[in-house]
Amino acid sequence: MATFNFTLDRIDKLSSEGKAAAYHYDTEAPGLGIRVTQKGVKSYIFQSYVFDQQFRMTIGDVNTWRLDAPTRSTENSARKEARRLQSLCDAGIDPRRAKEALKAESVRQQAEEARKDTTLADAWKHYIKANSIRWSTTHLKAHERLAHRGGEPRTRAKAKTTIPGPLAALLDVKLSELSADRLATWVEEENTSRPTVTALAFRMLRACLNWCNEQPEYIGLVPRGAHASKKVRHKVAKPRAKDDCLQREQLAIWFSAVRLLPPVFGIYLQTLLLTGSRREELADLRWTDVDFQWNSLRIADKVDGERIIPLTPYIATLLASLPRRNEWVFSSPSAASGRIQDPRDAHNRALTMAGLPHLTLHGLRRSFGTLAEWVECPIGVVAQLQGHKPSATAEKHYRRRPLDLLRLWHSRIERWILEQAGIEQPSTETGKPGLRLVTQETQN
Repeated sequence: MATFNFTLDRIDKLSSEGKAAAYHYDTEAPGLGIRVTQKGVKSYIFQSYVFDQQFRMTIGDVNTWRLDAPTRSTENSARKEARRLQSLCDAGIDPRRAKEALKAESVRQQAEEARKDTTLADAWKHYIKANSIRWSTTHLKAHERLAHRGGEPRTRAKAKTTIPGPLAALLDVKLSELSADRLATWVEEENTSRPTVTALAFRMLRACLNWCNEQPEYIGLVPRGAHASKKVRHKVAKPRAKDDCLQREQLAIWFSAVRLLPPVFGIYLQTLLLTGSRREELADLRWTDVDFQWNSLRIADKVDGERIIPLTPYIATLLASLPRRNEWVFSSPSAASGRIQDPRDAHNRALTMAGLPHLTLHGLRRSFGTLAEWVECPIGVVAQLQGHKPSATAEKHYRRRPLDLLRLWHSRIERWILEQAGIEQPSTETGKPGLRLVTQETQN
C-alpha cells in the first residue's frame, strides 16, 4: 500500500506489482484510493470508518471518473465524491447503506412509472384470470366478447370480419386516464349504435375497476370516483326487463314453422320451449344426460351445477329421432365443437315464415313459465324445472319435490301446450311410442 498525491501521470503508471490487487491512497482527499488488478483494471475506491468499523467501497473506473473537477464546476469527480462520502461517515451514516437506499428508491420509482403505464387491457386480463374460476362459461364468454378487438374472419361469412366489442375502444387507455370525462365520452359514442350492450359493458367495466382498486399493483391508478360520476351514470342506458313471450294463440303457427326447420334445430327449439331451459344449458346436453329408461334429463345448471328434470313423452319422442353423430344430443357436423352454436338464425327464419314478431331464445324460456299458468301449475314447480333460485322461505327450506311430482306437472304443461298447437302427442296407454291427436274429450 502506497500513499501519495494522485496525479494523472502517476495513476497511469500504477500496476498491481504482481499481486492479485494493489491499493494506493491519495494524500489530498482522505479515504480516496485506487485499486489495481493483475489485469490492469484501475478503479477509484473509498475506505473509511463508521462507528469504528472499517469498510471499503468502489467509486468507479478511473477511465470514467475524473480525478478533479474544474473550479466552481458542479461536475462530479473522484476527490469530490470521496469528500462527500467522508462527510456521511462523519455523520455516522454508512455510505453503502445510503447507496442501497438510493438504488431501492430508484427501483421503486421505476416500478411506479411502469405501474402508471398499465392499460385497461393489462388489468382486464388479470381481472379475468383472477375471477373466472367463480364465473359460469356464459359469463366468461360475455367478458371476452365485450372486450374483443374485432377484425377476425367470421365463422360463417369468411369474407366479413368481426366488429370490436364496446370495451375495445378503452383497452389501450391507461388506467390513470380513465377519468369521468373519458368514460362519459365512451358511453355516449357507443350508445349511438348499441346502448343495451354498452350498458352491460359498463357494468362489467365498473366491476373490473372496483376490483383494481383493491389490488396492490393497481390501487390508486383509476381516478377516484370516475365510474361513479353522475355524468357517466346518467348516460348509461337503463336496463329494461324484456317481455317477449309466445301467446297461446301463436303456438300453432310457431310450431308449424319450427317443425319445417332442419331436424336438429327444429327439435332444439321445441325442447327449449317445452323445458324452459336456458339456451346454453340445452345446447350442452349430451346423450349421457338423457335417461330414456327412467325418463329424466340432467341439465347443467348455471346456479346449482346441475338439475334433474322429467323427460316428458313428446320430448322423448323428439330426442329419440335425432341422429347420434357424437356425444352431443344437438350435434352439428360443421361446428368445431361438434354441437350447435347459434340457433338464433334458424329461429329467426321460422319467425319470418310464421309472420310472428321478434322473439329471443330467452323469450322461449319466458314463454314456458308464462304458459304454465294456464294449467295452474305451482310457481315453485316451474322454478324448480327452470332452475330458478327459490323466492320464498318455504320454497327454500321446506320444498324438495321428487322427480315424479315434477313429471306430473311437467307432463300436464306439455299436454296443454301441444293441444293448443294442435300437435299429436305420444300415447302412453300401450307403453310404446305412438301418436294420437289430443282432443278435449280424450284429455278428460
